Amino acid sequence: MKHETIEKNVGLLMLLMVLAVSIGGLTQIVPLFFQDVTNKPVDGMKPYTALQLEGRDIYIREGCVGCHSQMIRPFRAETERYGHYSVAGESVWDHPFLWGSKRTGPDLARVGARYSDDWHRAHLYNPRNVVPESKMPAYPWLVTQAVDSSHTETKLRTMRTLGVPYTDDDISASVASLNGKTEMDALVAYLQVLGTAIKSKR
Repeated sequence: MKHETIEKNVGLLMLLMVLAVSIGGLTQIVPLFFQDVTNKPVDGMKPYTALQLEGRDIYIREGCVGCHSQMIRPFRAETERYGHYSVAGESVWDHPFLWGSKRTGPDLARVGARYSDDWHRAHLYNPRNVVPESKMPAYPWLVTQAVDSSHTETKLRTMRTLGVPYTDDDISASVASLNGKTEMDALVAYLQVLGTAIKSKR
């Protein structure tokens, strides 16, 4: 078959393109589903607490993922700055994944336990109080807004159906664990757990 014949026949060209992409996808993507390294959590990893899970939802709601990635690539420049490169086992319980593709702000994959809770609170309340040249918006309302726990049990049950190992006790105690907590508490709790499953920071 001549190349010219394929180019002039749009239907045939589309069919061959779909075939090529399908073969490529099958050979590149399907094997990942059968490798333990991609669907087994890293050693010592624990599911998010109810507070951390609510914090993650606030992180998504406020658009943090639009400016911060959570994926350190295995390049020296990135590992020197942020720490150990990201591994698949860290994200097996993340639904949806928050790897991101844009870095207006720094990568947050290893931000957990790097700064104090008070630092995060001050930074989220008004970033320029901590980093004068920061472009990040302020989130002062998080301090006064109570965590909405009306859907927390449902969220944990849903996560359990997706493979996150929550127990019945975790689910039944989730709402009570959020009593008196603000959205700032939840977001800080989420940030403080990011990347802590990997012990080696470099």
